[in-house]
Amino acid sequence: MTTPHNVGWDIGGAHLKAAVLNPDGKLLATYQQPCPLWQGLDQLERAVQTIMQNLESARHCHAITMTGELVDLFGCRDDGVRQILDTMKKLLPNTELTAFAGTAGLLSIGQITAQHYPAIASANWLASAQVAAQQCRNGLLVDIGSTTADILLLKDGQVLAEAYSDYGRLISRELVYTGIIRTPVMAIAQSVTDNGQDVPLMAEYFATTADVYRLTGELDEAHDQTAPADKGEKTLLASARRLARMLGSDFDPTDLPRWQAVAQHLRLQQLQTLEQACELQLSRLPLPNRSPLIGAGVGRFLVKELARHLRYPYRDFADLLPAPLTNTALNAADCAPAVAVAYLAHERLADY
Repeated sequence: MTTPHNVGWDIGGAHLKAAVLNPDGKLLATYQQPCPLWQGLDQLERAVQTIMQNLESARHCHAITMTGELVDLFGCRDDGVRQILDTMKKLLPNTELTAFAGTAGLLSIGQITAQHYPAIASANWLASAQVAAQQCRNGLLVDIGSTTADILLLKDGQVLAEAYSDYGRLISRELVYTGIIRTPVMAIAQSVTDNGQDVPLMAEYFATTADVYRLTGELDEAHDQTAPADKGEKTLLASARRLARMLGSDFDPTDLPRWQAVAQHLRLQQLQTLEQACELQLSRLPLPNRSPLIGAGVGRFLVKELARHLRYPYRDFADLLPAPLTNTALNAADCAPAVAVAYLAHERLADY
């Protein structure tokens, strides 16, 4: 029997990400598809089928991690885990299928019972952190995605997480619900400086952080697969118009620099929130000299800046892995949890 390729799947509430490793453990490809799971499981089915059409006709083993069980399609998290697993079993029949259950590792789908659901729910952060700890030993992993940021302390090859559930991680500030694409602007600041005035923001879903980072020039359009708040265009002027609404203003194209300045101030406030969360984790215990901040996620350009502010070296998650991808719109760091579960699955097979 031929040695299989390993496919890691990170099933989110808004996106589906996948990473493919060859039998030698080399990363071959990464994929991302929009997957607004709150609209129905057919969204997951469509996204999986689209990615599967791109895979080589080789034997594949599949490993799953998820956060999509959180969406309000499901009555509770356990129900979400169950339905997502059942859907993936249907979509990937006659394959070796495992799910990441946190500290219990990867479990074969046939082993999983309801008692495992809490460990499977929203455990993708731990997969990334475990791989980063294996490869880097010491540091602070900061994964800033479209919606959330995970901040994990790594010491002597171990993940020193204070909490496991989303509830506990929010309390410990290891989970910060802020990202660079989907976060409503009203969730990152109470007010903003405009023309020398402190202006309270409207509590309205008029603009998102994708608009902010489009205006700062830092948004990679390949990473933005979410419709804008007004379902309108993804252009510089459209983003400025949406941001102006947050301040109760109309937009005049001649005023573009004004709204770019507002975007920079919003960026600064989001960065300060993230910096405070990093400082809190770093205050828990001293790390060895030259321990880095490890950047992951599509918002890791902010991690580079955080590393400068905090005076730590910076390492990219993709650089921790052998032969990282360089010729694709998405690299290993963009899809860290998917890549991580694929690597964990590869290691699991190697142990047999």
